[in-house]
Amino acid sequence: MTTPRLCHCEPRRGCHCEPRRGEAISIFAISFLLFISPGCERPQLYKETRVMMGTFVEVVSPDESASGIVFDEISRIEGLLSKYKAESEVSRLNNEGRLRVSPETLYILAKSKEFWYLSEGAFDVTVGPLADIWGFNEKKFRVTTESEIKSTLKYVGMDKIDLNNSDNVVKFKIPGIKIDLGAIAKGYALDCSINKLKEKGVKDCLINAGGQIYCLGKKGDTPWKVAVRRPRSNALSDKLRLENKSIATSGDYEQFFIKEGKRYSHILNPKTGYPADSGILSVTVISTEATTADALATAVFVLGKEKGLRLAKKFPGTKVEIIGR
Repeated sequence: MTTPRLCHCEPRRGCHCEPRRGEAISIFAISFLLFISPGCERPQLYKETRVMMGTFVEVVSPDESASGIVFDEISRIEGLLSKYKAESEVSRLNNEGRLRVSPETLYILAKSKEFWYLSEGAFDVTVGPLADIWGFNEKKFRVTTESEIKSTLKYVGMDKIDLNNSDNVVKFKIPGIKIDLGAIAKGYALDCSINKLKEKGVKDCLINAGGQIYCLGKKGDTPWKVAVRRPRSNALSDKLRLENKSIATSGDYEQFFIKEGKRYSHILNPKTGYPADSGILSVTVISTEATTADALATAVFVLGKEKGLRLAKKFPGTKVEIIGR
């Protein structure tokens, strides 16, 4: 049997086969900083980076207090929604199958159910069991069998989760369901961080959470400039000028493995149980809300160009760029 060629890729990053973890991220970080580095410009920008939510989070702002505000808020959201933190509400819910959760956790699950409904099931945070059998959660990649996929699909679907608004209780209708908020949690964390910044009077700030970016206000007198890495290459798109907008990209080059010449992406189709195969290499979404940009990027990638663009029209002011094969 041929051994899979493993390609380690960070969320919404370009990808290289067999690099060290730090290398793949640092290459992108340099490309990104080419557009936000202050150089001789004014005002002075303060920059700080930390590892959070499974990726590098960078905060850039003329306000020195911005990074602390953002990191505190992201840490708080991570404590609620991360499947990797044993004491988070999502981890406890996955283990117990029933839990009274905070209003925020209930909100993001309700929001996820809304995206699930609007996308006709293409966006689904219950794909955790599918990610398990493909080996994406543990990075022990393998091509699973059709029978295993069929037996696992019975645990997938937001219709198998009850959300009770009266007492904030979330209940799985059957055992074996596993929630994974990886396609929406970073966007929500950015939106919460932006709200906190506004509360504290910070007017200008750029947050880059593993390629999920929010541009608050401006960089001096001009909008923030951001470039997106083209799929399967180190080439960058034309610089985008963003003000009070979020940008998110999903692609088949983010996390994947190759076996016998075939590429298997970590973005799974909840309907088939297989990695999404919609003829799309990458989807970039720009929206006023990071939560929407995050979720839509995944949904459109799964749906394909025609259905994906129809879905995007349900969100006024949202822009979508699709790169196909």
